[in-house]
Amino acid sequence: MPWYLFCPTGFPADTSNPTFYQLPQSVPPNCPGQKNYLCAIQANDNSGAPIITAPIILEIANAVNNRTESTNVKLRQFYNC
Repeated sequence: MPWYLFCPTGFPADTSNPTFYQLPQSVPPNCPGQKNYLCAIQANDNSGAPIITAPIILEIANAVNNRTESTNVKLRQFYNC
């Protein structure tokens, strides 16, 4: 599955909105610093956008709330890209 960098354009930063993710990459992006905010997800592709499923939304929520990355979720220090 490809990786998608999360780059919201405003608030609220809806992690379930595929338009807030950049084009897919074959490797995980660099997400430096403390693990405070969503950086990237690994998901199936739908014409260049991630397919956001209930399990990935739950994985994102758990990662952000616990500030711990998971198999499909990477976190970063700052909110912006």
